[in-house]
Amino acid sequence: MREFSRRGAMGLGAGAAAALGLSGCGTDMSDGGGPIGGSPAGGHAGPKHPVRPIGDGSTSFTGKQPHQPGKPEPLEAGQTPPQFVIFSWDGAGEVGTGLFTRFLDLAKEHDAHMTFFLSGLYLLPESKKRMYLPPNNPKGASDIGYLTDEHIKMTLKGVHRAWLEGHEIGTHFNGHFCGGSGTVANWTPAQWRSEIDQAKSFVKEWRTNTGWSDMPSLPFDYEKELVGGRTPCLLGQNNLLPTAKALGWRYDASSPGGLQQWPDKKQGVWDFPLQGIPFPGHSFEVLSMDYNILANQSHNSTKAPPANYPGWRTQAADAYIAGFKRAYETNRAPFFIGNHFEQWNGGIYMDAVEQAFKYVAREKEKGEDVRIVSFRQFTDWLDVQKPEVLDKLRTLNVGEQPAGGWKSFLGDVSTSSTSSASASSGSAKS
Repeated sequence: MREFSRRGAMGLGAGAAAALGLSGCGTDMSDGGGPIGGSPAGGHAGPKHPVRPIGDGSTSFTGKQPHQPGKPEPLEAGQTPPQFVIFSWDGAGEVGTGLFTRFLDLAKEHDAHMTFFLSGLYLLPESKKRMYLPPNNPKGASDIGYLTDEHIKMTLKGVHRAWLEGHEIGTHFNGHFCGGSGTVANWTPAQWRSEIDQAKSFVKEWRTNTGWSDMPSLPFDYEKELVGGRTPCLLGQNNLLPTAKALGWRYDASSPGGLQQWPDKKQGVWDFPLQGIPFPGHSFEVLSMDYNILANQSHNSTKAPPANYPGWRTQAADAYIAGFKRAYETNRAPFFIGNHFEQWNGGIYMDAVEQAFKYVAREKEKGEDVRIVSFRQFTDWLDVQKPEVLDKLRTLNVGEQPAGGWKSFLGDVSTSSTSSASASSGSAKS
């Protein structure tokens, strides 16, 4: 199978040191590990509601998604914002390495949730690849290849279990074209619509496309489940957003590089960029994704000399932890981490993200208000906050603590917005 794609260098913008803004998005196809075991739901009981098949039965309605946080509440006057941390996975294809199961088990152990950006092609058999009509590319083309039938089945089991355990299933689209004349960077809004429609169809019609009748349907309605995604190599967001908004998507995670600050909407859609984070041993920052760290350590090589692995593993974990600590101890901006199910450089980046995850989870389990959630769950929280409060949070720069502490910083704005609302209500009655 083909290796991941590459991007050139880019800056992080004002207020942060320069970094390599690279994104290698795709699944590593190297051998290793064992298959996913257990039931399709990962050993969990099935949905409590009757299963109602949708379409050909590839997906189904099973009721409200289980294991969701309580109803989000707006911040009270002077309240310290929670520290949100979102771990996300591009591609989300299981190829026999056991990585899907490894991180589902980790999340379950710590009562945490994540976002899986599923590549639609990972549910389409290679024998049916000519069904895929990628914009500006030959019929059936794909820069990430296709999974074997065995690995498609493993991926279906992983996605099935993930949703039942409360995780989000987003999209990483399909063919992952990052270079040449067919790059997603040049796609029009209409072409993005075609790509999205096809990605959804491969998920919603995997049973028809594979002919398999011995596997359970995915336990969700993908038309309702899909509310956001991340583009290949973080390219093409500007032309994607009009289509995303028209489809009712709530967020997009395709920005090519942002800062650790509170997010805003772009073209009416919440914009959740990968972020520049401290890179131990360097004066510049690195984007918060496994591939970006690799690109700085081994210059795009996925099989560098093993003698480097221990130091690089530690450096990668320390970068993630430093990014978390900087936000947690200052402006409480949400922290976004992007990954792939990969074994680059001996699997050190999977070890690093697990180490960082456990560090964050320990802070969460101390009783502090640290929340490891999916992008969708974070969006739910944002949508109930007072606009004035979010505006005030956005005034905090990277690593900036609120003047006078949170009680003072958000006390006035929360009180004033509440008073304004009351005055407005009183005027209406009179």
